[in-house]
Amino acid sequence: MHVVTSRGLAIVLSSLLAMALSLAPIATPRAAADPAYTIGVVPQFEARRLAEIWMPILDEISKRTGYAFQMVGASDIPQFEGEFMQGTYDFAYMNPYHALVAEDTQGYLPIIRDGGRQLFGILVVRKDAPFQSVSELAGKSIAYPAPNALGASLLIRADLDRIFALDYTASYVATHSSAYLNVFLGGADAAGGVMATFRKQDPAIGDQLRVLYETTRVPPHPIVVHPRVPHEAAEAFRKAVLDLAETDEGAALLAQVPFRKAIAAGATDYAVLRDLALESYFVPPDTGTD
Repeated sequence: MHVVTSRGLAIVLSSLLAMALSLAPIATPRAAADPAYTIGVVPQFEARRLAEIWMPILDEISKRTGYAFQMVGASDIPQFEGEFMQGTYDFAYMNPYHALVAEDTQGYLPIIRDGGRQLFGILVVRKDAPFQSVSELAGKSIAYPAPNALGASLLIRADLDRIFALDYTASYVATHSSAYLNVFLGGADAAGGVMATFRKQDPAIGDQLRVLYETTRVPPHPIVVHPRVPHEAAEAFRKAVLDLAETDEGAALLAQVPFRKAIAAGATDYAVLRDLALESYFVPPDTGTD
């Protein structure tokens, strides 16, 4: 069975994005000699879509704070994991389990999260597929964005193992969009995802899929900051996001992330994830020279 993947396209787009951003940082009122703070974004979507979402937000935050913020692309989730585990990013938007790993490895701490929703994993199948229960996927194929995508992979894989003892074939296809596309095209029988990305699919694809299963709910993706970032800059960033969320235009920009209601966050918000004991399902990325 052929697995459709956007990894190659994502790598090319990410490389072009990173090159463009490195050559043309966001303009700010600060002196040219002042370094830009980097922000990494977990690649749930392809690089072009991530840039469309985040560049306007970072531009507005730069204007409000006087600091420069430069988005740094990653071709896929494992590369993103390797980067934040080495402390590459000053700020990063990541899944909640990543936040625990980032805190343990580099001391990153959450400063912003969405207070208007919760994160949970979904298992989707084609609408015309015969599956009516998870147990009917025994022996079938399930596509995931990456091993460590929290809702779209970790929570689902843990449930399929612990609750259903399901025997199936897993494939990892780089992004949420690719996972859904595999089901749509018949490259996989089911796919792991989250509602935020599922709802953003092209209707031509999303309307042909249905949710078969939902996992438990946890606090959603935070924006975290590395301890090397001065407190003044971190607080300026946090205040800018919260202030931006209070405007109609800003709320519309943040809704694309998605942040329904941006609120201040802290490490205690994600302590509940430690109780889920997902360590055995986490796959450490290759943090070699890449």
